[in-house]
Amino acid sequence: MRARRRLVSDEESLSDIWPSFADVTSTIALIFFALVLLSYVRDLVSSRRLAAYQDQITTSERKLRLLEADLSRTRLEIETGQARLARSEKDVADQQQIIAASSLELLTLRSRLSGIALLRVDVLDRVKRALELELGSVTQKGAPLVRIGDNGNIVINEGVVFESSSYSLRPEGKALLGTLAVALENVLADERVRENIDAMLVQGHTDERGSSAYNLDLSAKRANAVLNYMFEANPRLEQTYGGFFAASAYSKFRPLDPGKTEQAYEQNRRIELSLVLKDANVRRVIDEYTQSVNAARQPDAAAGAPAAGSPAPGSPPAVSPSAGGASPTQP
Repeated sequence: MRARRRLVSDEESLSDIWPSFADVTSTIALIFFALVLLSYVRDLVSSRRLAAYQDQITTSERKLRLLEADLSRTRLEIETGQARLARSEKDVADQQQIIAASSLELLTLRSRLSGIALLRVDVLDRVKRALELELGSVTQKGAPLVRIGDNGNIVINEGVVFESSSYSLRPEGKALLGTLAVALENVLADERVRENIDAMLVQGHTDERGSSAYNLDLSAKRANAVLNYMFEANPRLEQTYGGFFAASAYSKFRPLDPGKTEQAYEQNRRIELSLVLKDANVRRVIDEYTQSVNAARQPDAAAGAPAAGSPAPGSPPAVSPSAGGASPTQP
């Protein structure tokens, strides 16, 4: 066998081959120092990152708290708005009820006033129908015997009642006035009619021919002749209801036709029967309505009266005594 070669000669010392203990210790210490330094650097970097993260977390928490505060305020505002909306809806509902009640009250008032106003037309229409039932609706010449004029009065054909330029009654006129007297008695027997009328006027009208004094005297005599004969034909009318009647003369001053023809003159010569309503009854209806409204609103006034000069919610508009056409316009 071949002999192994020695790596170390006999003359070389082992101390020349292995490092000394001090060198090994220094190397190990250096390694530890490097490791510690590396660990410190890593910890320092980690600490800075952690601080940055903590700052971010703190900032985010602050923002979150601000958002939560904003959210709380928003919720409070929403709740407040909802409460106001609920109150507004309640106020609107209350106002609607007040308006509905006021509308109903006004409708009732209008109905009552209209009833009074229509009473005049109804009475005159009943009288007209009673005359037509007994005497027919037209004269022998085909002219209307009686009609309701544009002013709401009963217009009696003057040619049937009187001779020309005279206040003497014709036989046909006496028959007509006798029937008219009975019809008026029947109408006035209705308590509601008597309660709401002030007077029944018999009006005399002439055409424009002749002097003013002559026409005024003739129209007055004709109106009185009509009224006197009705009382004579039906004494009960005078005895029971005579206080409702009056005669008036209008002469030539209220023509129906301003023309200068014979037809126009014939139309202007006429007897009219007008019914005058009591204005006091109209005012009474309005006063009763006003008092009922004020009485109904006294509890509301105690809860909170409106400012001076401002109308109460749902209050009705002012109504004048002549509202609704209750006061007739005299011809």
